[in-house]
Amino acid sequence: MIKPSQAPWLLSAPALTLYATFLIAPIASVFLISFFNFEFYGGIQVSFTLKNYLEILTDSYFYEVFARTFGVAFLVTVSCVILGTAEAYVLSRMRNPWKGIFLMVVLGPLLISVVVRTLGWALLFGSTGLISKGLQALGLASGPVSLMYTNLGVGIALTHVMVPFMVISVWASLQKINPSTEAAALSLGASQFTVICRVIVPQAMPGILSGAIMVFAMSASAFATPAIIGGRRLKTVATAAYDEFLNTLNWPLGSALAVLLLIATIIVLITTNRLIERRYGAVFH
Repeated sequence: MIKPSQAPWLLSAPALTLYATFLIAPIASVFLISFFNFEFYGGIQVSFTLKNYLEILTDSYFYEVFARTFGVAFLVTVSCVILGTAEAYVLSRMRNPWKGIFLMVVLGPLLISVVVRTLGWALLFGSTGLISKGLQALGLASGPVSLMYTNLGVGIALTHVMVPFMVISVWASLQKINPSTEAAALSLGASQFTVICRVIVPQAMPGILSGAIMVFAMSASAFATPAIIGGRRLKTVATAAYDEFLNTLNWPLGSALAVLLLIATIIVLITTNRLIERRYGAVFH
């Protein structure tokens, strides 16, 4: 006889099993491997050591890689918050059928592989691409301009990839706002800009925060876009870990990079979440 207290666990057991098999177990394996030793001629040695973490924490090269990773992720998040919030607000004020049409236009890129989209940006960013030719035609550049292998190029391409996630999050939050609050503010003499800043944005903050968390986490761990646009010149933590796994075959060092990326991302997200919740605590509760 199944007790009522056991029913939720039994119902969620298949999902929990799947979750543990395909997420918890791989992460635990990576964490365990990060403490193994690696010898160039002997391969991976099953012995406990902190050498991999010490190598990362004492090498300025890895500090540069982490700084680039989180710097680009932060700029992409800020860009997505500005663009995604504006797009979601415009969409929420549209009438049918234009609302549905433009929502599909915004979300349409999600139907295309991120690799295909990034390769499209690579064609635009090249020294012979459309952007370079356009700048030269307008007299804004005296010679070929290339955004390939630059932080700006990686940031632009990642922003294009991540904006739809922000739009979805903010748009869902805007649907819960009572339109009468905006009308009341306007009737009391507030300008449209004031209404957006003092009425709409605070009420949409849960959606903005959840979208920003999603965008930052995915940008910090992105691989395809930094690998194609950044190339081997601009390493991020994800591409550096990939090289350690598949090029040098130093799995322990690659695992340590992955673990530190996960820990650093969680710390940044929790800290940001606490700060924003403290500022907008009344909105969240």
